[in-house]
Amino acid sequence: MTIHLKPEQERIIQEEIRSGHFRDAAEVLDHALAALLEKESKVSGTAKPRKNLVDVLSQPPFAGSELNLERQKDYPRPIEL
Repeated sequence: MTIHLKPEQERIIQEEIRSGHFRDAAEVLDHALAALLEKESKVSGTAKPRKNLVDVLSQPPFAGSELNLERQKDYPRPIEL
């Protein structure tokens, strides 16, 4: 598929990539399409809520950012008796 972008659209995409929000144009497009689908589902009343923070961070723009989502062990602090 070939997509022809207006100069302003190209500038916005390149700016988002340079800023580090996205790795490439395909990731920008993925995020834009996800936002469009989410907007349409809210309008139609079929919005699917995200389950938790891991779900949110697993979706664009955070997807692929190599975040460590493992929970830290909760060590008790020492108590003097």
